[in-house]
Amino acid sequence: MIIDTHAHLNFLEFDHDREDLIKKCLENGYNIINVGTNKESSEKCIKIAEGYKEGVFASVGLHPSNILKNKDSFEKEEEFFDYDYYKKLASSPKVVAIGEIGLDYWYKPKSKTKREEFFKKQKKIFQEQLNLAKELDLPVIIHCRSAFEDLFNIISKQKGVVHCFTGSKEDAEKLLSLGYYLGLNGIIFKIDMDDVIKSIPLEKILLETDCPYLSPPSFEERNNPFSISLIIEKISRVKGVSREEIMEITTQNAKKLFNI
Repeated sequence: MIIDTHAHLNFLEFDHDREDLIKKCLENGYNIINVGTNKESSEKCIKIAEGYKEGVFASVGLHPSNILKNKDSFEKEEEFFDYDYYKKLASSPKVVAIGEIGLDYWYKPKSKTKREEFFKKQKKIFQEQLNLAKELDLPVIIHCRSAFEDLFNIISKQKGVVHCFTGSKEDAEKLLSLGYYLGLNGIIFKIDMDDVIKSIPLEKILLETDCPYLSPPSFEERNNPFSISLIIEKISRVKGVSREEIMEITTQNAKKLFNI
């Protein structure tokens, strides 16, 4: 079994062939966690997961890029975190995590005042979602882009994963010391992460795709869970560990963290 711990098969890019793709994944031993990014997508993740007896799961959360910041977005933005609404969503037995939550300082308002306000709002909403996860005893799926300093000022020991990890070895060490897993996906083909990957114990790595994004080279433009095979191959070369061992250990990691 392989578990794609961070997919977005709920996104519109998969509207025309979602059922066929999921069927193919399940037939080939791939399990999937579809990750919510706002109310609408979180609801869709649950609806998709509830259509399958096993192998497909959901998370719910408000992505930092979908917090209202006076700019156009490809998804519906929300002005605040509706704690009770997301708590109700998380009551579905198919929900295994709170996420995708965190900080994203890459896209931001141009003026200094609006930028500071937006960062402040992100941090407030991030903390609220961390609190919800603690209340429900669910792990968190954390998004962090260009914001590690503030991330470390907010997080504490808590069950979870920092997905699409792109930090330094020092960042990895800090997160590992707090008990977090680190998610690796196609980004490891786009930036040099070899030394960092070598430093991360296999027992703390999760496999993910972030599909439809971050497709590895030579894979189809629209990413999907099957690209994990290429990620395993890359990690195998870097760490000098067999593909079979990577598959076995990372699958056990995912089962343990998400209680599946």
